[in-house]
Formats: sequence, C-alpha cells, structure tokens
Amino acid sequence: MNGAVRVRIDSQRCQGHGRCYDLAPALFGEDADGYSTLTELTAGGGVPAGAEDDARLAAANCPESAISVDEEA
Repeated sequence: MNGAVRVRIDSQRCQGHGRCYDLAPALFGEDADGYSTLTELTAGGGVPAGAEDDARLAAANCPESAISVDEEA
C-alpha cells in the first residue's frame, strides 16, 4: 500500500472502551469523558508514515467499529 492513510473516529459510535488509545497511544487519546480522540499526530486525520499498522490495529479492535481507516491512492 503506497498511498497515504487517513483515520477517522465516529463519535456517535464510540463508547469509550479505550482499546484504540491502549493499542496506539501515539495516534489516539481520550477526552475528559473517556471517549476516543485523535492526538496531535493525527489531528487532521492523516496517519504518520510508519504508524499505518497501528491505525489498522486500533480500528480492527474497536468493538463499536467507530474507527475508519481509509487508504488513499
């Protein structure tokens, strides 16, 4: 996969399980109520080079499927 990777959190689906920020703390954080947020590294949705697998791992482990990872060509 040679394109850029973008990540998105569906705040309506997120239930605050915290798996994303436990698995990929550089990419995901939590707000005051424990719901997932993007960190400074991913604030615009872009995933830094080398962290793509972490974004995919977090998305795959979200029980609510609140995280989307989009592969750009």
